[in-house]
Amino acid sequence: MRIAILGAESTGKTQLAQSLVAALHSQGLEATWIPEALRDWCDAMGRTPRQEEQRAIAQTQAQRVASATTPLVIADTSPLMTAIYSDHLWGDTSLYPYALAEQRGYGLTLLTGLDLQWVPDGIQRDSASARMQVDARLRDVLQHNAIAHTLVYGSGAERTQSALQAVEHALRFAGSAAVPSSGWHWSCDTCSDADCEHRLFRRLLPESSVRV
Repeated sequence: MRIAILGAESTGKTQLAQSLVAALHSQGLEATWIPEALRDWCDAMGRTPRQEEQRAIAQTQAQRVASATTPLVIADTSPLMTAIYSDHLWGDTSLYPYALAEQRGYGLTLLTGLDLQWVPDGIQRDSASARMQVDARLRDVLQHNAIAHTLVYGSGAERTQSALQAVEHALRFAGSAAVPSSGWHWSCDTCSDADCEHRLFRRLLPESSVRV
């Protein structure tokens, strides 16, 4: 099963991908982490890509996922994030058909929430306000195109456990034999529901920060 971790900048995608793979390994499952092609590209080039370079980056990400041979593949973003940023930065929507077709090949899409503090991280990070805009656009695209997704909140082990529950649920739904024999329990089948998400988010905030 291919599992995509999507989210705006500074939402813990890479850390979650790595910790999720480690947790799956601890359960005796074979899983591969697919690093973000964009990060490697920026590190190699010393800059962010131009509009005309986006498609090649999206294709590289897809090729990395396609080359994985383990039963579980954890992708640290997918071509859809490249399409989202092309839209956000340049108003370029040309990558959506390709990216959405790729996204539909994933057995599970995890969407990282904005409950982590935004922190700068070199040339790839924009701003907290840009993060909110990208998050809103990503959610809109997923919902408008009927891409099922599960929201992941929490920090550290809590965030990993949330993702693990979603993976177990997806594996059981798919009838996979590679379901961990642990005590996980799926607690919510409607995590993409706005009301459900609102209640979850409020529980993650300090009591003093909640306004009703």
